[in-house]
Amino acid sequence: MLLTALEFLGLVAFAASGALAAVRARLDVFGVVVVGLTTALGGGVIRDVLLGIHPPTTLRNWPYLAVCAVTALVVFAFHPQVARLRRGVLLADALGLGVFATAGTTIALNAGATVYAACLIGMTTGIGGGAVRDLLLREIPMVLRKEIYAVAALAGSVLVAVGHAVRLPEGPVTVVAAAAVVTVRMVALWRHWNAPVARAPE
Repeated sequence: MLLTALEFLGLVAFAASGALAAVRARLDVFGVVVVGLTTALGGGVIRDVLLGIHPPTTLRNWPYLAVCAVTALVVFAFHPQVARLRRGVLLADALGLGVFATAGTTIALNAGATVYAACLIGMTTGIGGGAVRDLLLREIPMVLRKEIYAVAALAGSVLVAVGHAVRLPEGPVTVVAAAAVVTVRMVALWRHWNAPVARAPE
């Protein structure tokens, strides 16, 4: 139940951030909903495909699609108000990243994946939807830019894997790891931490 609740929280967060990005790109209402759905569901679909879960969980249960579509429509209708909440949008995106990365790792471990594979699948679950969103909007995916994003997701996945290895309770470990991802992401934004970038050629 806790894992499901966290997953829906992440869906709302990612659908909102994706829909807002689509509004800024001047897409129509259909485009906003599609980008919102893609951002929210993309990582989970990639995770299930990698784990051999067919059809993917989010495509078998209509509430996933409904929650994301409604969130995208709300953002489309009230985007001026949402856009003013810049910190809130960044926090929502960080929350989605943390929830999806840690929940994805837990699901992969429960499906029998090795620790190494589960960490990579968890990270991919967190960053996959955002990467597809950026490609749809003809932008360089955020995970390939200098911001601390994928590293935060991977750190959360590793924490879940460590907790699983020492047999700590699954629910609290997932929550703590997700909070760690959100904290790292928000501190990186606040302190302007960036991954190293190669110097431009002379």
